[in-house]
Amino acid sequence: MASSVTVVGLGPGASGQLTLAARDALASAGAVWLRTSRHPVVPSLPQGPVYNSFDHLYEEESTFEEVYAAIVGRLMELGQRPEGVVYAVPGHPLVGERTTRLLLAEAKKVGLPVVMIAGLSFVEPTCGALQLDPLAEGLQILDAGDLAELAELNQGQPAMRPGFLPTKPLLLAQVYNRRLASLLKLHLLEFYPSRHKVSLVQAADVPGEEKVSTVLLHQLDRNAAVDHLSSVYVPPLEPLDDLADFPGLRYVVARLRAPNGCPWDREQTHSTLKPYLIEEAYEALDALDSGDLAKLQEEMGDVLLQVVLHAQLAEEAGEFAIEDVIRGLNAKLIRRHPHVFGDISVRDSADVLRNWQQIKKAEKGEEGGPASLLGDIPHHMPALAYALSLQKRAGRAGFDWPGVEGVEDKVAEELRELRAAEGQEARLHEFGDLLFAIVNLARWLKLDAEEALRLANRRFQRRFHYMERAAHERGLDFAHLSAAEQDELWEEAKRAESNFT
Repeated sequence: MASSVTVVGLGPGASGQLTLAARDALASAGAVWLRTSRHPVVPSLPQGPVYNSFDHLYEEESTFEEVYAAIVGRLMELGQRPEGVVYAVPGHPLVGERTTRLLLAEAKKVGLPVVMIAGLSFVEPTCGALQLDPLAEGLQILDAGDLAELAELNQGQPAMRPGFLPTKPLLLAQVYNRRLASLLKLHLLEFYPSRHKVSLVQAADVPGEEKVSTVLLHQLDRNAAVDHLSSVYVPPLEPLDDLADFPGLRYVVARLRAPNGCPWDREQTHSTLKPYLIEEAYEALDALDSGDLAKLQEEMGDVLLQVVLHAQLAEEAGEFAIEDVIRGLNAKLIRRHPHVFGDISVRDSADVLRNWQQIKKAEKGEEGGPASLLGDIPHHMPALAYALSLQKRAGRAGFDWPGVEGVEDKVAEELRELRAAEGQEARLHEFGDLLFAIVNLARWLKLDAEEALRLANRRFQRRFHYMERAAHERGLDFAHLSAAEQDELWEEAKRAESNFT
C-alpha cells in the first residue's frame, strides 16, 4: 500500500448495513483509526486489525473544530507513511462528516491520495423510520451543530435568515445533547409555532434501539436521551403559517389577487396603486422621525407590500416577477460598487458618487449624443427634494458656487426681487427662485431642506396642540384670545418642549 488515506464509511449502525467493500478494506488493514468507538457497529467489525480511536480528543480539546483539526493533523502524519492509514467514520464519509471535508482540503495541498469507501448514510434509515421519500418531499438536510451556531449568533438579536425554507420539510442531523437541542429549539421558534409537532428519531435502524417520538417544538430539549445517533425531523409549515419568510408573503399576496381572493385587491392596477406607494413611503419617514421603532417596523412592511403587489401584478401579466426585481437590484448593486466587489480603489464617499454616476452613464448608453445629467430625476418627487437632486447633479458637473457666501448672497438677492415683484405671476416666479436658492443654501450647509421643513412642520403641530390643550385646561377659548395671549402660549409651548427634550 502506498502513502494514502483510505476513509471507510461504517454505515448508520446495524452490522448488516456495513458494505462488503468496507468490510474487506477493514479486514485487510493492519491498523484502523476510528473517529469514535461510540458507534453500534464497532463491536461487530472484522477481527484482525488493531483498532485505535480518537475518542480521547473529545475530552482534551475545547471545541469540535479543535477536535477535528487534531484528527486531521494526525491522519496527515499517518497517511504519509509508506503503508498509509485506514480511517473509519460513522455513516457515509461525505455525508455530515466534517473531518472528511477537512482531510480532503489538507491532502490536496500536499498531493496525498484519499480513497473513499462508501457507506450507508444516516439519511436512508432515518427516512425509513419516518416513512418519508426525501426526493418527493423536497427534504432539506442540515447539520444540527451548524444551525446551533446560527442560533447562538442570534441570541439577543433580531432573527437572521433561517438557513432553510420553513415550507419545506427539514431534517437536522447529529443532535448530540440537550444543550444542542435547546439551541435548535430557540432558533426554530423564530420561524415555527411553539406547538408545531416535530419528530425525534433515535438510533435509526439499530435493532432494538430505534425509536421515533413526536413532541411539540417547545418541548424538544426535554428529552434526556438525545445523543450522537439522534436526528430531528421538522414537518413543513403551511404557506399561511409561514409568517416570517418571504415565500409566505408572496403566497398571501397571490392569494389576495386570486379569483376567490379580495375584491379590492383584485381591482388594483399599477396606476391605482401609485398613491399608496407614495403614502406608505411618507408614513415610513414619519416613523423614522418619531423614533418609534415598532412603528417603523410596521411601516416598512407596508412599503414592502407595495413592491410585492406591483410585482404580483406584473407576474400575472407575464411581464416580470419579484425574482427579476431582486436579480436586477443585486446585479446593479454589484456593478455599481466595483470598489467592494471588484478591484477599483476609492478614497472617500465623493469618489463613490463619481464612480456611481459614470457607471450609470455607461449603463444608459442613450443614442443621439450624451444624456442629460438631469434627465432621469423622477418628476413625482416632492418639489424641495427635486430641487435638491437638480442642484446635486449640476454640482457634480462643476456648475456650482465656489463657496457658501455666494449662496447666501443669492438668497438675499432673491428675497429683494420678491419684495420688488409686482403682480401674482411675478411674485410666484420670484418666490420659486427664493425657494430654489434656500434649498441650495441647505445643500451647502449639508442639510436636507425637505427634512428640515418636515421637522419644522412637526414642531409647529406639537406646539399648536400644546397651545390648544393649555387654553382648554384653563377654560379659555383659544380662537378668541388676543395675539399677545396667543404669543404668550406659543412661548410657553416652546419652553415646555425645550424642558422635555
